[in-house]
Amino acid sequence: MLPKDFPPWKTVYDWFRRWRLDGTWERLNAELRQRLRWRLGRNPQPSAGIVDSQSVKTTGVGGTERGFDPAKKVEGRKRHLLVDTEGLVLEAKVHSAKIPDQDGLRLLLESARARLSRLKHLWVDAGYQGRGKRWAEEVLGLSVEVVRKPQKPLPEKMAKVWAEQWAKEGKKMDWQRLMPPRGFRVLPRRWVVERTFAWICHNRRMAKDYERLCATGEAFVYAAMTRLMVRRLARA
Repeated sequence: MLPKDFPPWKTVYDWFRRWRLDGTWERLNAELRQRLRWRLGRNPQPSAGIVDSQSVKTTGVGGTERGFDPAKKVEGRKRHLLVDTEGLVLEAKVHSAKIPDQDGLRLLLESARARLSRLKHLWVDAGYQGRGKRWAEEVLGLSVEVVRKPQKPLPEKMAKVWAEQWAKEGKKMDWQRLMPPRGFRVLPRRWVVERTFAWICHNRRMAKDYERLCATGEAFVYAAMTRLMVRRLARA
């Protein structure tokens, strides 16, 4: 389903495969990211990043690197992303969905370790606390901040029982802690990487993981971000 002015699909795919094997897609993503950050008045090499994963379904020809993610109830693969504070991809790693986020963090950061020497701080969600967070802090020397979801409000009946008990004991009631505000709340920095996943999924090929190889899925992540950054640089 290529445009009519493209060469035959076998020729296009051959070049895509060559660029995947020699790292062209990754280098292209890195070069465009640095240029775009410079245009935005930022240092081309980021000092902070956000990590998160997205579990996606695979098709019948999805290859052998598949598994079940019990947290998301998804059979397929995980796309692990490290992005900067602008949401631009620094590193992408695709692996089986059965690999926990704590271990996926290590796979992601080990491949990015040499190229991101200025990286000092990470924001992650609660799924990375434990051995993943410890490894990043002890081995890589990073400062890792876990962004947790806001506390759920207590049911009103339970809050009244607690309030009556505290009143009897003469204790001061902390209503802010007992009844946190309801409704949607933006989590610090977490929305940045979630927005990047949304950008990537605007591309039809990324709606699912159709690839036999995880490396091909990673190349398509870089290709999707390359498309986005080229458009931004052209408009600027």
